[in-house]
Amino acid sequence: MSILVVAAHPDDEVLGCGASVAKWTEAGNEVHILILAEGATSRDAVRNPGNRIDELSALAKAAHSSGDILGVTSVRLLNFPDNRLDSVDLLDVIIAVEEQIKRINPETVCTHHSGDLNIDHRITHQAVVTACRPQPGQVVRRLLSFEVPSSTEWQPPDSGPVFQPNWFEDVSITLDRKLQALEIYTKEMRPWPHSRSFQAVDHLARWRGSSVGCEAAEAFILLREVC
Repeated sequence: MSILVVAAHPDDEVLGCGASVAKWTEAGNEVHILILAEGATSRDAVRNPGNRIDELSALAKAAHSSGDILGVTSVRLLNFPDNRLDSVDLLDVIIAVEEQIKRINPETVCTHHSGDLNIDHRITHQAVVTACRPQPGQVVRRLLSFEVPSSTEWQPPDSGPVFQPNWFEDVSITLDRKLQALEIYTKEMRPWPHSRSFQAVDHLARWRGSSVGCEAAEAFILLREVC
């Protein structure tokens, strides 16, 4: 089976479903990673990628290195503006996702939750759902959304849809691979008790696992499945 993970920023793919990706690749599936935004220029008042060349290069290398740890088939990074996807025509983002779907022909696509606090996550979700619309000939049969610590749980309940998972991947064996891949993104991680700390990521996986009777799990919302 071919699986496409569409993430807004470098590290979201690991935070959201890194242990599941490792599980899927170990089972012989091809997993492809598409990262839409460059992940660094939002730290400047005015976007100027030229001022962040070293940082952007480091993030790209981290994405490929973490993908190697997880066993993915390909990692592709685009150059949409970080935390400014709302400044881009949505159609341009949709077309970028559609191009990868045509290239990969994935049966499963995973992306962000529609209610995340981060604007890029929400736009990525909308672009993916649109690109995967169930028109005749659509190759995508399963559509999943994942949670990202420090975005999904930070959105107040009245401000967006609450993440209510109905699909759990038992990642008891591959959780260590996720944490190892996050070590590559160490500059994006934060000290405990930040929810994007290594301890919090581990605790979340243990909590999701205990919710369904296993050592560790990653949680998803099944948005659509065509059997």
